[in-house]
Amino acid sequence: MSDSIRRLHAAVAATKKGTNPSPRTQKLFRKGRAAMAKKVAEEAVEVALDGVIGDRAATVRESADLLYNLVVLWVELGIEPEDVWAEMRRREKLLGMAEKMPKRRSASGKDAPLFEAGVAARPLLWDIADGAAPLPDMPRRRP
Repeated sequence: MSDSIRRLHAAVAATKKGTNPSPRTQKLFRKGRAAMAKKVAEEAVEVALDGVIGDRAATVRESADLLYNLVVLWVELGIEPEDVWAEMRRREKLLGMAEKMPKRRSASGKDAPLFEAGVAARPLLWDIADGAAPLPDMPRRRP
């Protein structure tokens, strides 16, 4: 599996450099980071919905689409597959498996994100997209 991801990453990176013509991938790079992130979100929702209804074949197809779009975003951000594998190994050492990191309980007893002291919470998607307005059909969250 990781070899497939590495090959896909190399092909997407080559497309970004202009040495591998792929119209779909070139279009994503032209549209920019916010559009790439939106595609990742759309594909993740499709995977989730197909999983809920139990459509195995559709879940497999949509998972492949999700991985493709995720790799495009990785390339845009300069993330190598090995960066992700290293994080998974780190989590495996801490938790026994590469699962989602736990959250700490806040004083109110609700889950709170686990941040290091002095590290700000992640900005919203549209705030990190080079000052872009909210994506279509996505309401702006209020604090």
